[in-house]
Amino acid sequence: MLVKDIRECSYFAAEDGSILCELLHPLREGGKIALQCSIAHARIPAGKSTIPHKLQESAEVYYILEGEGVLHVDKEIVNVKPGRAVYVPPGAVQYLENTGDGELSFLCIVDPMWTAEQDRGQTQEGRMRHKHGAA
Repeated sequence: MLVKDIRECSYFAAEDGSILCELLHPLREGGKIALQCSIAHARIPAGKSTIPHKLQESAEVYYILEGEGVLHVDKEIVNVKPGRAVYVPPGAVQYLENTGDGELSFLCIVDPMWTAEQDRGQTQEGRMRHKHGAA
């Protein structure tokens, strides 16, 4: 058994603009877990959004814990709130806006597990939005 607590996680500013902690990642648990997915806890402050980006080979599920926002996946848009899970297919350009007054908190479940090599990072649109303060 392996137990992790988000209150004991180390958070960092992720490249997409979220505040993130890796809750469970198979490559960082010393062989203690037999998972193919990774799970992170992410936060976005009120009025902020992540930078558009995509994961080439992995699907992602956003599970909203608190707050409210708008998730953009390619040309689709969905309102998110606590209890909602949204599937993002591999290769889809995605970003999440916090439209509420408080923090937006959610789990990111990536399958197969997130790696820097397969994360194509920010799209050109995302770099422009960030540069001009729209993100």
